[in-house]
This record gives sequence, structure tokens and C-alpha cells, in this order.
Amino acid sequence: MEETHSSAHCESAHARRCWWASPAGQALIAAEAALVTEALEDVFGWECLQIGAWGAGRELLAACRTRHRAVLASPGLSADADIIGRPTQLPVSGDSIDAVLLPHTLEFATDPYAIVREVDRVLVGEGQLLVLGFRPLSLWGARARFSRSGFPPGLRRVLSERRVREWLALLGYEVFAARRYLYRSPWGGGLAAGEGADRLLRRGLMFPLPAGAYLLKARKQVYTFTPLRLRTRKAMLGGLVKPAPPVRPGFRRTP
Repeated sequence: MEETHSSAHCESAHARRCWWASPAGQALIAAEAALVTEALEDVFGWECLQIGAWGAGRELLAACRTRHRAVLASPGLSADADIIGRPTQLPVSGDSIDAVLLPHTLEFATDPYAIVREVDRVLVGEGQLLVLGFRPLSLWGARARFSRSGFPPGLRRVLSERRVREWLALLGYEVFAARRYLYRSPWGGGLAAGEGADRLLRRGLMFPLPAGAYLLKARKQVYTFTPLRLRTRKAMLGGLVKPAPPVRPGFRRTP
């Protein structure tokens, strides 16, 4: 049983690498690299981590402005990865990463929410998270659902933008930027290698199709608790008037 699972994983990884090398794969990754470059313009710090291989090299993080950049991938997916490991069990210290990129990583995982929780563990306060995903209500989402082996190969499910937003809200993240892109068909000659990124990232008169993918940009919020200071009620000016002592029956108070 274990050998069968390992063989299936190798076949899926090989099919995905072949798709990355195809004209459609190269065009999509080049367009997403331009999109991520724009999204990372305001990301600074020491560490940026890409979880999940997407492409043959490090195209998505090429223009990242952090001091260090690293790619974590599962075994067999990328020879250029810095870290080999599971996205649900990152070999990374907590609160040590300034920015995390998930390039369609959640859609290939058996437990995508576990990856989101693990990302929350390693991100520093006010750290940024970028998520790339395909839209279910699009031609790309339709082909992914009706393809026997997934599309791109190995894709398990298509997660809506709304679902990812809900997960991030549960963990206290603020989604402060969103972008939809990929206005081309996944069938036939919808994508061609060397095609300009603008045609894939922006809707045109010749390509009125709905967007096939989205980019979410979120920030990890840190809440601080301010202790309440109890205020004492000040005494009235002049103080309170003391009541006169009661008079006993049979006695009269002398002046």
C-alpha cells in the first residue's frame, strides 16, 4: 500500500513538472511572477518563505526585497528547493518569517487548513501572507473539477476566495488587498509561451472571460490588551454634614 502511494505521488509530481515546462505552464508562471513581484513591493524584513514548489525555479521570489528568500517543497517536486519537508509540519521556528507565499499550495494539499495554521505559527506579528488560487466559477475551475487527474496535474480541489478569507478571519488576519487575473481559457491554445503578462493579468476586449484565478494579500494582526485603571470617586467639596445625635424621650436638649 505504501509503495502504491509513493508511486502515485511520483507520477503526479512528474506530470506537474511536465506541465510547468509546457507553453501554457510557462506562460502562467511568468504572469504570476509579475503579479507577485508587484505584490511584494511593500514587503521588507529578513525572511520570505515560499511554501510549495510552483515552477522549475525560483521565478516567483526573484524580486523579493527581504534579506533572505527560501523555497520549501515536497520531495520530488523541485531540485532548486532550499528546504524539503511537509507544508503541514514546517521545520521552521515560530514567529521567524516576515512573509509567506502560497502559490496554489492549498489546492494540492490533503488538509489545506492545517497549512494555514502552520503558516500562522511561523509568521511574525504584522507579517504578510500571499495566496494564489484558482476560482471555482471559471473555466479553470471547471476543468480542474472535471479532469480525472486534476488540472494542473495533481490538483485536489479548487478553493474559493471566500473560503480562504473565512479561514484567515478565524486566525485574526486582515485581507487588505485582492486581485483577480488569468483571463484566458485553459483549453487549446488559450496560453502561449512568451505571451505578455498583461494579457493574462488584465481583462481585454478580445478576452471577456471571467477571471480564472485570484491573489489574496493578508496581514497577521497582533492584538494588545491595555489594563483598565480604576478611578476612585472624589469626595464632595466641604465634606458631608454629620447628622445630629438622636434625642432621648424625657430629656430636652439645652442650647
